[in-house]
Amino acid sequence: MAPAVLRTVEEVKAWAAGLAREGRRLALVPTMGYLHEGHLSLIREGRRRADVVAVSIFVNPAQFGPKEDLSRYPRDFEGDLRKCGEAGADVVFAPTPEVMYPPGYQTYVEVTEVSQGLCGERRPGHFRGVATIVTQLLALFRPAVALFGEKDYQQLQVIKAFNRDLHLGVDIVGMPTVREPDGLAMSSRNAYLSTEERQRALSLSRGLRAALTLLHGGTRDAVALTGAVRHELAAAGLREDYVALVDAERLTPLDVVTPGRAARLLVAAFSGNTRLIDNMALGG
Repeated sequence: MAPAVLRTVEEVKAWAAGLAREGRRLALVPTMGYLHEGHLSLIREGRRRADVVAVSIFVNPAQFGPKEDLSRYPRDFEGDLRKCGEAGADVVFAPTPEVMYPPGYQTYVEVTEVSQGLCGERRPGHFRGVATIVTQLLALFRPAVALFGEKDYQQLQVIKAFNRDLHLGVDIVGMPTVREPDGLAMSSRNAYLSTEERQRALSLSRGLRAALTLLHGGTRDAVALTGAVRHELAAAGLREDYVALVDAERLTPLDVVTPGRAARLLVAAFSGNTRLIDNMALGG
């Protein structure tokens, strides 16, 4: 069954109020559409954790820089609606930019620490846009749980931070990255890749696996671990944006992986003109 489609703030408020009166538990899955198996895994997990699942589909202009791909970001609303229904979503919220940012809009949410460095440094204003729209969605839907993919790992930490600091009380769940059979992390932006660029993009996950192999062999030094990723990027002809070993929660740089302390190895690189990101847990 196709999910109901909500278009306005008023429709969401009325629908969510009805759920609250009935005492039904809601899971929210915020997306920018062009859904793939990674998104669908979030919807299915939301169904497992709650009585009702809502999905938002909104290409948020506030998280795109002036030279980024807002106008060409892939869209397939009818396909997305079908996939949402098949995965178990009850409702899809698909507003226009004017609904979320009406004339006179002036309120933005900024997380000052975990948004710094990495993608925050390379994409100024990006996480302010993310934090603002997700805060709006949590305020509108008042879900018990909201689900996000770990592929966008820094984004996940930003969302956890403002949910905690603003006392929103939502259970923020990060779900494992879903990969293609050859290891490529699923991403809507993979649609931009030519056949050759996609093949070269495998160097991101290949480099992360090489670093994990080094760690299992006893290598804990950040230079060696990040070097394993850089070697694969260079061999494939990708342009590195960053490779970093960081504390898994605070995202501060680490010199070594310490037993008992969760760490993440993050990478961003360009295959052709397409910027891709990936990450892997190390230690913890």
